[in-house]
Amino acid sequence: MEKAGPSNPFISLCLGINLCSSVTIVFLNKWLYVNYGFPNITLTCIHFMMTSLGLHICRHLNIFSPKSLPIMSVLPLSLTFCGFVVFTNLSLQNNTVGTYQLAKAMTTPCILIIQSCFYNQHYSTKIKLTLIPITVGVILNSYYDVKFNVTGTVYATLGVLVTSLYQVWVSTKQKEFQVNSMQLLYYQAPISSVLILCIIPYFEPVFGEGGIFQPWPSGAIITMLASATVAFSVNLSIFWIIGNTSPVTYNMVGHFKFCLTLLGGFFLFQDPLRANQVVGVCMTLSGIILYTRFKLKEQQLSKQQTKVW
Repeated sequence: MEKAGPSNPFISLCLGINLCSSVTIVFLNKWLYVNYGFPNITLTCIHFMMTSLGLHICRHLNIFSPKSLPIMSVLPLSLTFCGFVVFTNLSLQNNTVGTYQLAKAMTTPCILIIQSCFYNQHYSTKIKLTLIPITVGVILNSYYDVKFNVTGTVYATLGVLVTSLYQVWVSTKQKEFQVNSMQLLYYQAPISSVLILCIIPYFEPVFGEGGIFQPWPSGAIITMLASATVAFSVNLSIFWIIGNTSPVTYNMVGHFKFCLTLLGGFFLFQDPLRANQVVGVCMTLSGIILYTRFKLKEQQLSKQQTKVW
């Protein structure tokens, strides 16, 4: 007798949780930076600790089964995990929400270049052409952003590079160790917590003004704890969605998140948006949708050919 799959209301609930938590964490973090000047790397460390704690709870609830992995093999992945979260948060701190979100879209072209140059993967001309509107759209938005600054651009660029490398390595390590994303994160999160904890005193104050142990207002503490909890919710819901829905569903939710984040930045933080930036946003979004469409079609065609053989 086959095990019944999750019901449609439950799927809708999980998609809703992922959508809300993915958008909410951007605004919570931005709120902490803008209104309280909360230390960036310290916040990242708290996120990692909360994720580690959450994964231990999930393990005891039998949501997943851990798999023994060599620590030294996970260490490079943990380093890039630290870098990608720190640099994307620094990008969010130093850019408008719109520029931050659009810069993240450059991860797709960057991954394609890394895989083509170093992993001998080949992509169709259609896939490569979708990178043109994505890239031009990001450049248009950044050029006409009235809050454009060199520091924010550097952090956004580093965030894209490290995030791309991290995502490529995650895919490689999952295949190498035959584990899912949650089993890999179970090792990554605590190692990353320790690594970040060691470097905090060199980059941010620990005591005194701006340090984690200064007397923060209750609003900052509540927002920080909410941000850490939502960070774990994002990781958990992504794991469930990928395992229980189709890639189309996951990507469509991603496009909706993209639009909501841009709108939220405009309404919550009064990020200025010029007509040229709107054109850039539309170009980038259209490129992402076309990339997803072509990629999914190629994957379906590949599966059909595999079945025939």
